[in-house]
Amino acid sequence: MIGLGRKESRLEGSVRLDDRTRRIIKEEVDRLLGPRTVIRLFGSRTDDRLRGGDIDLHVETFEPIENRVRTECLLASRLFILLGGRKVDLLIESPGTRVRSIDEQAHRHGVTL
Repeated sequence: MIGLGRKESRLEGSVRLDDRTRRIIKEEVDRLLGPRTVIRLFGSRTDDRLRGGDIDLHVETFEPIENRVRTECLLASRLFILLGGRKVDLLIESPGTRVRSIDEQAHRHGVTL
């Protein structure tokens, strides 16, 4: 996995997502952003002790994105529809954009899908 100088996320750790949901997420990210991405699940769905919760996703791209916020909204809304109305919070980190503290948290605590 290519990193940006931060601690890397856990690989295929404990997540509360079924295989179908993982597949849909991966396929839709590939469709919109291409295969050169790292998808991380973070937040409550990485803790087996918790129940429910929205799906918090951090997508790292290695190519610049012209309109990151528009792309985040488009991808989150597509996933909302494809996953039957499940709430998805989604952030994209790409070269040329300022690294936010939430990006650091996703790298530190996220689980790579």
